Amino acid sequence: MKIGLIGAGRLGKLHGELLTYHIPEAEIKTVAEIYADDVKGWAKQLRILNLTTDYSDILDDSEIDAVLICSSTDTHAQLIIEAANAGKHIFCEKPIDFNIEKIQHALNSVKAAGVKLQIGFNRRFDHNFKKVREIVESGKVGNVHIVRITSRDPAPPPLEYLKVSGGMFLDMTIHDFDMVRYLSMSEVEEVYAQGAVLIDPAIGNIGDVDTAIITLRFKNGAMGVIDNSRQAVYGYDQRVEVFGSKGYVEVKNDFPNSATLSTVEGVISEKPHYFFLERYKMSYVEELKAFVDAVAKDKEPPVTGNDGLQPVLIGAAALKSLRERRPVKIQEVH
Repeated sequence: MKIGLIGAGRLGKLHGELLTYHIPEAEIKTVAEIYADDVKGWAKQLRILNLTTDYSDILDDSEIDAVLICSSTDTHAQLIIEAANAGKHIFCEKPIDFNIEKIQHALNSVKAAGVKLQIGFNRRFDHNFKKVREIVESGKVGNVHIVRITSRDPAPPPLEYLKVSGGMFLDMTIHDFDMVRYLSMSEVEEVYAQGAVLIDPAIGNIGDVDTAIITLRFKNGAMGVIDNSRQAVYGYDQRVEVFGSKGYVEVKNDFPNSATLSTVEGVISEKPHYFFLERYKMSYVEELKAFVDAVAKDKEPPVTGNDGLQPVLIGAAALKSLRERRPVKIQEVH
């Protein structure tokens, strides 16, 4: 399977490397990157022969079966539409867009073209979270009552990035909005968000928050709680718990190693993995394998266009809730 990569920034390079080294069933034929000169050495190292500044070179290439869209968020929806019209199967990084109408237009184009679309919510493919979903799906915890997620970054991103990121809920928490749907096996019906600026006043000056607690109600009657922070000084804090009528299942943090030193001074162990590239690297491999498999076997991708839409709706409701200081139903923003 021949693939075109659009966008060779941090995530684009990661996807390119993982696909090249871990998925022999597919190869990257062409990379489109507006700063092509900056990635020549990288492309040569991966033995990618075709490098262009114009993504149309990928869409016009009849040999290319699928595209990986890893460019900036503001380009995603339009690239999905153009790729679908060109008959290419599509893997697109999250989010599709911040604008719900643009997302719907993109999804309609995919449906009309009859191509595959998978959205890059990689945490679904994490070994720990995938196991939690399997346990919930098996009924071992009974009817789901509470889903609890802790998601805290080790440090805030640069301010210039935050200005165009869509805000905490659409940049960071969007992964957690997807995860609560995945683990509860239900859609979110209502959101109540509270936020504060406790880490960096500059984040507040651009109209965002750096600390938040979001409570959710699901259509199946369950409830959820997400707590977020832009800075956990001890590392990347990623934990989940699903509590139900028969019991509960939880996932704690992953660590570089499990060695624990116990002495008279105390008990010492490693801090969690520092950030998402260390914590979730293999989940990126697994999501790409799933996409290639869906295209090769003509089956629905495991993370659909609707799975890309729903977290944006929840994020929009959370933002409205934060501003208006009240619970907001999803139907109010859709």
